[in-house]
Amino acid sequence: MNKMAGSNLIQLSFALCFLLASLDASEGDADPIYKVCLEECEKSGCVGGKCFQHCKFSSDGKPIDVPWYLQEPLYQKWKQWDCGSDCRYYCMVAREEERQKLGGKPVKYHGKWPFKRVYAIQEPAAVAFSAITLALQFHGWITFLILLNYKLPLRPDKRPYYEYTGLWHIYASLAMNFWFWSAICHSRDVELTEKLDYSAAVALIGFSFILTILRAFDVRDEALRVMVAAPLIASVTTHILYLNFYKLDYGNTFLTNRYPPGKIINILLASPLGPCINVTSHPSRWKVWLFNVGGILAVLLEIYDFPPYKGFLDAHALWHVANIPLAYICWSFVRDDTEFRTLTLLKKIK
Repeated sequence: MNKMAGSNLIQLSFALCFLLASLDASEGDADPIYKVCLEECEKSGCVGGKCFQHCKFSSDGKPIDVPWYLQEPLYQKWKQWDCGSDCRYYCMVAREEERQKLGGKPVKYHGKWPFKRVYAIQEPAAVAFSAITLALQFHGWITFLILLNYKLPLRPDKRPYYEYTGLWHIYASLAMNFWFWSAICHSRDVELTEKLDYSAAVALIGFSFILTILRAFDVRDEALRVMVAAPLIASVTTHILYLNFYKLDYGNTFLTNRYPPGKIINILLASPLGPCINVTSHPSRWKVWLFNVGGILAVLLEIYDFPPYKGFLDAHALWHVANIPLAYICWSFVRDDTEFRTLTLLKKIK
C-alpha cells in the first residue's frame, strides 16, 4: 500500500540546495559597482568602514606582511569565511542597500538571493526549519519505537509482528541524517557540506523508493526484497560516488527535478504511498493522499521563486516550513500502519 518516506521533501531540499549552490552568472555579480567593490575589498580588506583580518592572508593561510602569531584563527578556517567570502557578502549588502534606496528590487548574486547572515549562518530560516523537521523525524521514530515495544503485543520471541519494522528504522536514520546535513549545508554551503547534503539526499530518495515498492506491493519474502532492493541500491551508490568523486552535478543525477513537471512526477513515484493507493482498504489511506497532495503543493513553493522577505524568508524557506507537517503526517501513518498490520496478523493467528 503506502509507505510514507518523506522522499518528496528530500528531492526538493536537494534540488534547492543544488540550485542555490550553482555559481551561474547573475545580475548582481555582473553589476559594475559590485565588481569595483570586490576589487577594492580584495586589495584593502575593507568594505566601507568594515575591515576583515583574514584579508591580510593569502589563500593558503600564510600571513602577508604581518607577524606569524596573527595567522587566521582555526575556527575561521573551519568555517571557510575567507577574504573572498566576506568581500562578496559585504559588497552584496552594500549594493543592495543602495539599490533599495533607489527603489530597486533585490537581485541574485552568484546564483543566490541576498540573504542576511545571523551569527555567520547563511540562510538562518532554512537552517531553523531543517532543524525543526529533524526534531520531528526523531520524535516520530521514538513514538514508533514506543508503540512497537510497549503498546502492541510482541511475538513469543519478543520480536514485533509488524513486518516492516527494520525498513522504517533505516528510513528514520537516513531521514535524520539528511535533515542534519540540510541544516549544515544551509549554514555554510562549501564543497564538503554540499557533497554531504547531496549524498544524504540521494540515499534517502533511493531508499524511499525501495520502501515504496516493498510496502505498496506487500513484499514480505526476504529473498524477493533483496532482489528488488539490490539494483536500486547499486544505482544509488553509483550516483553518490559520481557526485563525490567525479562531478558535483545534481542535475545529471536527477535531471527531471530541475523542472516543475519532473519534480511532481518524482514526488508521486518516490512517495511511499504512490502505488496501489486506489486499491487499498487501509483505514489511514487518507493520510497518504494528504501527504502526496501536501508534497505537490510544497513543490509549487519552489516553482514560485521570489526574493527573501527582509533578507530571510524566501520560497525555499517556505518549502522547509511545508516539510514540517509532512514529517508529522508521515510518522502518523507509520504508526497507524503498524497497528493495522499487527491487529490483522493477530486476527489471522486466532
